[in-house]
Amino acid sequence: MKVIVIGGGPAGMMAAIAASQNGNQVILIEKMQSLGRKLLITGKGRCNITSSLSMEEFIKNTPGNGMFLYSCYQRYNNQDIIKFLDEQGLKVKEERGNRIFPITDKSQDVLRCFTKKLKELDVEIKYNTKVEEIILNEDKELNIKEVVGVRTTTEVLKADKIILATGGKSYPLTGSTGDGYKLAQKLGHTITKIKPSLVPLEIYEKDICKNLQGLSLRNVNIKMIDNENKKIIYEDFGEMIFTHFGVSGPIILSSSAHLVRYKNIEEKMQNKNIILSIDFKPALSEKKLDERILRDFKEFKNKQFKNCLDKLLPQKLIPSVVEISNINPNKKVNEITKEERSRLVKLLKSFKTEIKQFRPIDEAIITSGGIKIKEINPKTMESKIVRNLYFAGEIIDVDSYTGGFNLQIAYSTGFVAGSL
Repeated sequence: MKVIVIGGGPAGMMAAIAASQNGNQVILIEKMQSLGRKLLITGKGRCNITSSLSMEEFIKNTPGNGMFLYSCYQRYNNQDIIKFLDEQGLKVKEERGNRIFPITDKSQDVLRCFTKKLKELDVEIKYNTKVEEIILNEDKELNIKEVVGVRTTTEVLKADKIILATGGKSYPLTGSTGDGYKLAQKLGHTITKIKPSLVPLEIYEKDICKNLQGLSLRNVNIKMIDNENKKIIYEDFGEMIFTHFGVSGPIILSSSAHLVRYKNIEEKMQNKNIILSIDFKPALSEKKLDERILRDFKEFKNKQFKNCLDKLLPQKLIPSVVEISNINPNKKVNEITKEERSRLVKLLKSFKTEIKQFRPIDEAIITSGGIKIKEINPKTMESKIVRNLYFAGEIIDVDSYTGGFNLQIAYSTGFVAGSL
């Protein structure tokens, strides 16, 4: 059987490998001049390959249609990708948060494993080639549509099976420009609304951006709150960073994957109803934090308030906390009242700022939205509309939090799409 895979990212490469291992003649079409460009920038160039969590936890960490992936994860899981890399000579290691990385800390080595296997299997790769159209054979009387080939910018190629793995719209410089959505739409598929996911967030308070830009925080707790309904939308613990426009970092990116699917989110942001609350000291209760502050105050009793928080907070955070606390910065520590101290405690346990909007999709790590999952067979990844057309990776309307989950979606759906 002749199989054409469109898209040379992790999903497309895995699909091509699986199809070739099943004895098919495989052509992999990539519009860029090299494979795996987006893979190379994942994990800040280190490639967070997957997670060591159970596959049930993978589904829980996939707010975007996680249960759709159940069958794929049964067929190809995190242990399978680790074994694949090991067979190509690359060992892995586990880091904080169950994240799996190559032992070398180089995403290039992960890509090399894929390209080495493609070469070994004699998969034909067409670089700098864009697919303009997927060609169909259509029987209108029987209402049957099936793929028969593709038309590229230079030629027409016949195929018995086509796997569409062109990615989403995030990081367009890597080749993810939404081409696959147009191809699928022409064939009758529904594309759900395309939004940025795993993306930094802008805030309204520009002074906070200016004062805290570059401040990186570890071991903080965040809550995303719908202030209109007094409802916690998302809660997480870990690392974040303040930027020139707002907030970013792992727990902020994961929160965006949840926010993007929240009802009327854009309207709520416009009305300043989405609040980010940061607990700078999640390990301490308000009582314990108050006791800690009292100890510091006792030690620095003759200092001004603005000069007594060095042991408690990062230097860059202190001016903002002092200002927002409404405690006179020049007031002597031994003159601070119990009520003022209580305000300080509550501020450190719930430092609030208003979320304005998501950053643009070209700054997102992944895309939320894509081919409607009801139009795809979850056991095979085959289209329910067009025979012998399969989908893999980010083009499908599935997306996860940070931590290696989205790459695992690519491997698992790619493997299943290429296997039949």
